[in-house]
Amino acid sequence: MSFVVDEAVERYAEEHSTPAAELFTRLAAETRESQTAPQMMVGQLEGAFLSFVVYLAKPKLVLELGTFTGWSSTAMAGALPPGGKIVTCDMNEETSAIARRYAEEAGVADRIEYMLGPGLESIAKLDGPFDLVFIDADKPGYIDYYEAVLPKLADGGVIMADNTLSSGRVLDPAGNEMAEAISRFNDHVRADARVECVVLTVRDGITMIRRRSPR
Repeated sequence: MSFVVDEAVERYAEEHSTPAAELFTRLAAETRESQTAPQMMVGQLEGAFLSFVVYLAKPKLVLELGTFTGWSSTAMAGALPPGGKIVTCDMNEETSAIARRYAEEAGVADRIEYMLGPGLESIAKLDGPFDLVFIDADKPGYIDYYEAVLPKLADGGVIMADNTLSSGRVLDPAGNEMAEAISRFNDHVRADARVECVVLTVRDGITMIRRRSPR
């Protein structure tokens, strides 16, 4: 996967950020060796960004859609306030098992609940309210996930959607299924009068969304 930031600039940013724990180096290596799409990992910079957001927001309940091998959930769990919890959802039992193993090694597994099954079904089983939602699952499902979680968002809660620049292909998405899906999602959120949003050029793009403040 290519990202919107120049590769050398991305590398510089990584080199001048606090290094990830050695555990994440091993997680990345195992993911690259065992998975056909290892680029789905959030990586060092985005993992650190998510951890910072959790540290600042101090959420009681985080919902993650798209566990994969667990970099994001483990990084966020390490920054949770006392009593905080993450519910992370995925369809893949194998990758979720990897995620659980590394969370246990990191000492944060007791803060994470793993749900297996379709994302919308998992959301329907949860009451919320969610203080923070991280959407990083199948791109054609983004609009449905967004609409399902928005009514369950806590007052002051934030939704973060990953890969919203689709390696820059959102500029001309025609013919690329993933980019077309992301483009539809971006247009949908931007036109939603219920919310305010900002698209950040972190890694492959992260859109941050919150309910519009009463005037």
